[in-house]
Amino acid sequence: MRRAYVDSCLFIYWVERAAPQADAALLWLAQNADATLCVSPLVRLETLVKPLRDGQTEIVQAYERLLSVQSWLPIDDAVFARALDLRVRFGLKTPDALHLASAQHHGCDELWTNDDRLKTAAGPLAVNVFDNLSSVP
Repeated sequence: MRRAYVDSCLFIYWVERAAPQADAALLWLAQNADATLCVSPLVRLETLVKPLRDGQTEIVQAYERLLSVQSWLPIDDAVFARALDLRVRFGLKTPDALHLASAQHHGCDELWTNDDRLKTAAGPLAVNVFDNLSSVP
């Protein structure tokens, strides 16, 4: 089974139904139900900041439930070293470098995102889900 590291933005679309991307992101998820979804603690950090700040308890609980059933990838010193290299070589922002480094270090087959800036650094590992839908409702 293929392993897909999932960028935080997709969880935000799925949980908060953030339009207009939500429908397309949910379609992508349905079309790729065979993938094992992988996340790091960075995904949890990025998804929970706004709902915690805004006191949106139900949204926080929805994220926690969804994230708890994913395959968790630790961010250790080796991931940070890889992220540093990615930042230096490709000029990625720290969160993007950490997402990509986590996916690479843990041998994921894909990195699902909506960020084309990752393509240069990640090559075919980065999959912009909105560019790869077989059909959009």
